[in-house]
Amino acid sequence: MRRTIIIGDIHGCFDELLELLDEVDIQPDDLLVSVGDLVDRGPAPGAVVRLFRERPNSVVVMGNHERKHVRGILSYAQEITRLQLGDHYAETVDWMRTLPYYFENEHVRVVHAAMLSGIPLSDQREEILCGSTRGERELTALFPDSYWHEHYTDAKPVVFGHHVTGQEPMIRDGRIFGLDTGACHGWNLTALSLPGFTVHSVKAHADHWSTVKRQWQLSVLKTRPWHDSTWLELAQAVERFSSTSDPVAHRWLEALQEWATGLQSTFPTLVATAHRVADEFTPDEMRRHPAAKVLFQARNSRLDQTSLARQCPTPRRTIELAAALGLILDDLPN
Repeated sequence: MRRTIIIGDIHGCFDELLELLDEVDIQPDDLLVSVGDLVDRGPAPGAVVRLFRERPNSVVVMGNHERKHVRGILSYAQEITRLQLGDHYAETVDWMRTLPYYFENEHVRVVHAAMLSGIPLSDQREEILCGSTRGERELTALFPDSYWHEHYTDAKPVVFGHHVTGQEPMIRDGRIFGLDTGACHGWNLTALSLPGFTVHSVKAHADHWSTVKRQWQLSVLKTRPWHDSTWLELAQAVERFSSTSDPVAHRWLEALQEWATGLQSTFPTLVATAHRVADEFTPDEMRRHPAAKVLFQARNSRLDQTSLARQCPTPRRTIELAAALGLILDDLPN
């Protein structure tokens, strides 16, 4: 008999996923359903996505982590996934855009995070179904002192993930099944097999998220838009990340701060150079110059370090002005 196999939050834990599919003895005609959050935090999000995309009879429900990629809201976990997927990132996000926000058959309903009783799935708010920040706020307003599933009264069972229930799944009244058992944090990856409603779990190999955060920290840091950060934003970011326990990343952050300080220390030289060039050029020549605004300020005795700083609020603007004045400044550390 064809079964429906529902998998809790996988978060890039591919080896555990393969072990769990062996544990449930999945067959080609079984329907494989993911509650969402295939990606982020784990070591192999690309392999997890490929399995679900290439395997017939597979469904993935939109999780809040997929939604973040679709909407371009990239925090640390999403930035790591973007690097892990490399050249496949854009087309993977395009695929994520096609994911449904729920799945339902004759046995069960599947959502990523939550749903409200008495409302057809097609009429539920996407933010609540997938567990976005806005959806979580709405649920808190509706149920300030309890969880949504404590108020679930519909007869058909509901299966979801999103909130880690502990090392074991949460099962209530034979109708409510929370399957996020923290695989990416070193706990378990859990599946529910229907129609028998049988639970299967495998132990995670490691606390993957702790490892992945350390392994990818420097790579993520190097992709941040340092050139276009203001001096204050750059200094605040360096301070925030400097608590890292990775010595290589820590040394790179120190080099980054030295680079920013070095660029700012060139302001007196840039002012002096602008005054010299302004004295050498005619007004017509200055109008055609890429640093025309600065040169006219110098010519009119209105250029000092304070006024220059207003025009050079970022490393990029500083480097570009220096190049226009014939000076070459150091770029970001490798």
